[in-house]
Amino acid sequence: MEEIKEYGLKDGKLAIGLCGEIHSGNADEFYQTVIKAYQATPADILFDGEELDFIDSTALGAFVKILKTLRTDGRTLGFKNLQAKIKKLFVICSLDTIMEIA
Repeated sequence: MEEIKEYGLKDGKLAIGLCGEIHSGNADEFYQTVIKAYQATPADILFDGEELDFIDSTALGAFVKILKTLRTDGRTLGFKNLQAKIKKLFVICSLDTIMEIA
């Protein structure tokens, strides 16, 4: 999956680097890939969006589904290094109130 650049444990969190675009055409595969990584290494997830260029509403839905899975296990989900235009989408949808966005 080319939207996930790398992942692994870092500072006790499952760090996942994102790149390119996450949209209706690949959001389901993205979700499945992240959940597989989480199941292999259960930990809070921190997405690094430095190289993420675009997301749509389907991608936002995938992030919410991932959060629901994590919350069931008492885990958290966060983002760092998001571009301003992508961060704005999270804020407009009030997702910054349920996810950590740095």
